[in-house]
Amino acid sequence: MPEGALPQIDFDHFSAVDIRTGVVLSASSFPEARKPAIKLTVDFGPAIGVRQSSAQLTRHYRPEELVGTEVLAVLNLPPRRVAGFRSEVLILGMINPQDPGDVVLVRPDREGTRGWRLG
Repeated sequence: MPEGALPQIDFDHFSAVDIRTGVVLSASSFPEARKPAIKLTVDFGPAIGVRQSSAQLTRHYRPEELVGTEVLAVLNLPPRRVAGFRSEVLILGMINPQDPGDVVLVRPDREGTRGWRLG
């Protein structure tokens, strides 16, 4: 196994992760968080609805530029409390291995996929 690689999982484990596209409705700074973060409200379409998240995206993104953008998120993890805020979904990003604060969003390259599931 290559250095840093994780162990293999079977396809059933992967398919149990509910990853979908959502559209950011609102975003605001989150100075109360221990690590720099942005509070997001994300719409995943009529079947799922609106969920909120705390995401460590401050290095490359300003809250106002995230509004209206599509993001990928994991919907079926348990909610987490971040500085008193209920984070309901995990927004997906690529993390620089030399600098964990350097996060770049994972997004679809076409618009109009709100609510679609990764497959």
